[in-house]
Amino acid sequence: MEINLVSDTVTKPSHEMLQQMFRAKVGDDVYKQDPTVNELEEAIADLFGMEAALFFPSGTMANQVAIKLHTNPGDQLICDKWAHVYNYEGGGASFNSGVSCCLLDGDRGMITAEQVEVAINPPDFYHSPLTSLVCIENTTNKGGGACYDIETLAAIKEVCSKHNLGYHLDGARLWNALVAKKQHPKQFGELFDTISVCLSKGLGAPVGSVLIGDKETMHRALRIRKILGGGMRQAGYLAAAGLYALQHNVGRLETDHKRAKQLGEVLQQCEWVEKVEPVETNVLIFSVKSQYSEAVVIEKLKQKSIFISGMGKGKLRIVTHLDYKEVMHQYVMESLSKLSF
Repeated sequence: MEINLVSDTVTKPSHEMLQQMFRAKVGDDVYKQDPTVNELEEAIADLFGMEAALFFPSGTMANQVAIKLHTNPGDQLICDKWAHVYNYEGGGASFNSGVSCCLLDGDRGMITAEQVEVAINPPDFYHSPLTSLVCIENTTNKGGGACYDIETLAAIKEVCSKHNLGYHLDGARLWNALVAKKQHPKQFGELFDTISVCLSKGLGAPVGSVLIGDKETMHRALRIRKILGGGMRQAGYLAAAGLYALQHNVGRLETDHKRAKQLGEVLQQCEWVEKVEPVETNVLIFSVKSQYSEAVVIEKLKQKSIFISGMGKGKLRIVTHLDYKEVMHQYVMESLSKLSF
């Protein structure tokens, strides 16, 4: 039995999801003639109370298109130093949009309105890049699945409105935040200009993210998606998986959160563990004591058919997901508690 806790992207479609994919009505989505893609886009736009949505093959592409929509070459975006758009998208902000990133030192990947306000360059000072966009990540990946309070996001929105800045949410794991904080999607739709949500993290779909915004912005996004090569043909087979995920797999995220917290409790009792970061959702980050090596921990767990991620500097990551069953969970908790060096 192999237990893969490297990411929540490792899940495979269930039998029921595959059946819905097989039954999907499809067309050519490049011509906007795929009925299942159209249904998914309309459903997610409605869920967030926004006007339109666009299906993408990846969250990275959705985020990169959003950055392009809100900026011009030479501009600058503001984000946390751990943000996915800066650390894990291959330098796409500079490559695709010609923008730089002003990195803020947030708390577990979360920034404040006060930090944003201070970081904005004076628009008439042409020696510095023009600040044009604020990017938020919720939940935060490197921050260990941390979730923003809606009040903090509303305060940042006020700053963006005051300074005429775009406001984009990288909501790859927003579903986890919604469940953990008991928030509603429309609360986010009211705040952000654009939102990207992922269907293959946590929800079990094999492929796909969706970018949401107003009709005019999503019409411009369609052109940029084409330029980046993101137009797909009979994409309804993939969209059907996304629809199934929304209908069946959002509520059960609470189980992933519960198991991650239980793993954190076990790790806190392990003498080789230095610190366990607060656990809010399905991402668990912990660090080992200086006399131990993260590579050794990974290898010892690998010998027990348990796979986790190294993050460097003694930090490791575990991510729970829907393919991580209770029998696996009990085995992992026992293995961690008995791990010796």
